[in-house]
Amino acid sequence: MISSVLVANRGEIARRIFRTARSLGLGTVAVYSTADARMPFVDEADAAVQLVGNTPAETYLRGELIVEAAVRAGADAVHPGYGFLSENAAFAQAVIDAGLTWVGPPVDAISSMGSKIEAKKLMAAAGVPVLAELTPAEVSAADLPVLVKASAGGGGRGMRVVSRLEDLAAEIDAASAEALSAFGDGTVFCERYLATGRHIEVQVMADQHGTIWAVGERECSIQRRHQKVVEEAPSPLVERLPGMRPQLFEAARTAAAAIGYVGAGTVEFLADESGNFYFLEMNTRLQVEHPVTEETTGLDLVELQLIVAAGERLPAEPPPTRGHAIEVRLYAENPQNDWQPQTGTLHRFTLEQGVRVDSGVEDGSEVSAYYDAMLAKVIASGPNRALVARRLAGVLRRAVIHGVGTNRELLAWVLRHPAFLAGDTDTAFFEKHGLGPEVDESVVRVSALAAALADAAARQVRTPVRVPSGWRNLASQPQRKGYRVGDAVYEVEYRLTRDGLVVEGNVVLVDGGPERVVLEVDGVRRTFDVAAYDGLVCVDSALGSVSLTPVERFVDPAHQIAAGSLVAPMPGTVIRVGVGVGDVVKQGQPLLWLEAMKMEHTIASPADGIVSELAVAAGQQVEVGAVLAVVGEEA
Repeated sequence: MISSVLVANRGEIARRIFRTARSLGLGTVAVYSTADARMPFVDEADAAVQLVGNTPAETYLRGELIVEAAVRAGADAVHPGYGFLSENAAFAQAVIDAGLTWVGPPVDAISSMGSKIEAKKLMAAAGVPVLAELTPAEVSAADLPVLVKASAGGGGRGMRVVSRLEDLAAEIDAASAEALSAFGDGTVFCERYLATGRHIEVQVMADQHGTIWAVGERECSIQRRHQKVVEEAPSPLVERLPGMRPQLFEAARTAAAAIGYVGAGTVEFLADESGNFYFLEMNTRLQVEHPVTEETTGLDLVELQLIVAAGERLPAEPPPTRGHAIEVRLYAENPQNDWQPQTGTLHRFTLEQGVRVDSGVEDGSEVSAYYDAMLAKVIASGPNRALVARRLAGVLRRAVIHGVGTNRELLAWVLRHPAFLAGDTDTAFFEKHGLGPEVDESVVRVSALAAALADAAARQVRTPVRVPSGWRNLASQPQRKGYRVGDAVYEVEYRLTRDGLVVEGNVVLVDGGPERVVLEVDGVRRTFDVAAYDGLVCVDSALGSVSLTPVERFVDPAHQIAAGSLVAPMPGTVIRVGVGVGDVVKQGQPLLWLEAMKMEHTIASPADGIVSELAVAAGQQVEVGAVLAVVGEEA
């Protein structure tokens, strides 16, 4: 019997598991890093044990510390969540050796799927269709394009698409180095790359008594950097090809049976438009996207994991699938800038009711550079796909998210895109359709005006003279305020006179306060909610959300940097340096590489020139804004 469960994880998935554990009357134990000390999941556990340090290598990847924490806190079971040690056979064995219940599959099953190379051989022998593996040495021009993949781990780490044979060796080295850093195993292999494939996966659940369920399929084809961002159940492709589902389910059950699987797992396939599918890998854990299966079946997969781990039997058949569900991964990142992760304080985080939100953050949470950039999973369900997509897009557009940039506008755009609504959702979606519309400058300008008027109202409240800022009895100079959005600066000019607001364009001030401004724009009344923070102003309206950085009139010289300086866009670790002082470089040439938030980021030269200064070395930790290198003009 299980009475208390330690979750060897953090953030959203820890909170998700705690929620089910509490509903079953179980005690809960958290482990947390120094950086996570004030995160919500820590407070929600009955007991919590600190793992001193910040990086995963110091904390959540230290299996011996986690087992020790479970024993010390009185837990009798360990749930690994996803990521970190969830597919580490040695950790699972250590949990069992400590006399604790492992809420996961048998150690041998984890080991057999731990190497993608060996897993594919095993699946081929069992009769599951696979893509032929290519050793790097045997790849020829006829095989291109190929995908270089890490044998251990997943999540897009250690993956490279290679279209030219002359690039293969360098990409293999880069993929191997990334895999070694992420998973401790630099083994890579190659396989034929299907640029427009469909990523289809089957949720399986098996008990210790021989029952194996195929609990519906999911489609996760819309991806960035080989990582999923939109997931849904059922799959539009499988729905269109009625004979495909039985074949998928049979292959998934065969895969699970071949390794004596117990617990929740996912068998992932790559499919083409005709319904041919090939085994990719088996994730021997709970998936990030498991909520869409729960929403369409009524199951609680975490509850089933705990039940199965305690030795109970599953019913003979799973419940049928009903309706449709879509999940989007809300990331703190900038899709328009090579998906660059964003860090900082999340001042406000509010999504309206009516959808499921599995989140690891709340108002005031700190988004750190040490871990994955996902803030939350937002899941909508309903009777049909079109309704669910429309509902979810609306919730995203109306969300209030202040403090860090996110991908929510891109997600809402995907959900409303004609290709998505038509079910045309292959893995090349963003390559085909782009990354959403350009910034609407008219929305930014009117939002900046609302921000300036709210600022003026706030200043008026703080002064004893109740006269609007900039008010003149006779016409005078306009009030001016500048705001930065990305690299663009928007200047706002207005005058408040006895006749009201005077501004360029057909704009009338209806009401103005420090937190809400009502404007009539071209005869249409609009309400703008304004929130001001230190160095940031967030404006929310039905037109969209705009984050503005006030431009100071007088810049402190200490805050200026030399021309040609490359600064760190986020905190992270320098993992490679590709140049030296005195090297001649070209615009766009990679100079060094940073690792942050489980992703590798290239820092490129802003112009042709000579590297005149190199301020960092491989292995060095850097803070956001730190000067990494300086590229000067050629003599």
